[in-house]
Amino acid sequence: MSLNVPKVLCMAGIAVAVLVFLLFFLDLVIGFISPGLAPFKQASLFLDIAFVLSAVGLGTLSWFTLKEQD
Repeated sequence: MSLNVPKVLCMAGIAVAVLVFLLFFLDLVIGFISPGLAPFKQASLFLDIAFVLSAVGLGTLSWFTLKEQD
């Protein structure tokens, strides 16, 4: 059984992208609904949006790179 390192790294990138997206998207959404319950108390709206967009970019790049591995 051989370990295909590029595929594992692509899947790890997707997993990290999903976690970062969920964390900052929930901070953004919950911050508008109930600011006291938000994970980071919506410290910076700009950073929430930047991290959400970065997570989408990382997930997209990881997905396309994973598909090229086949």
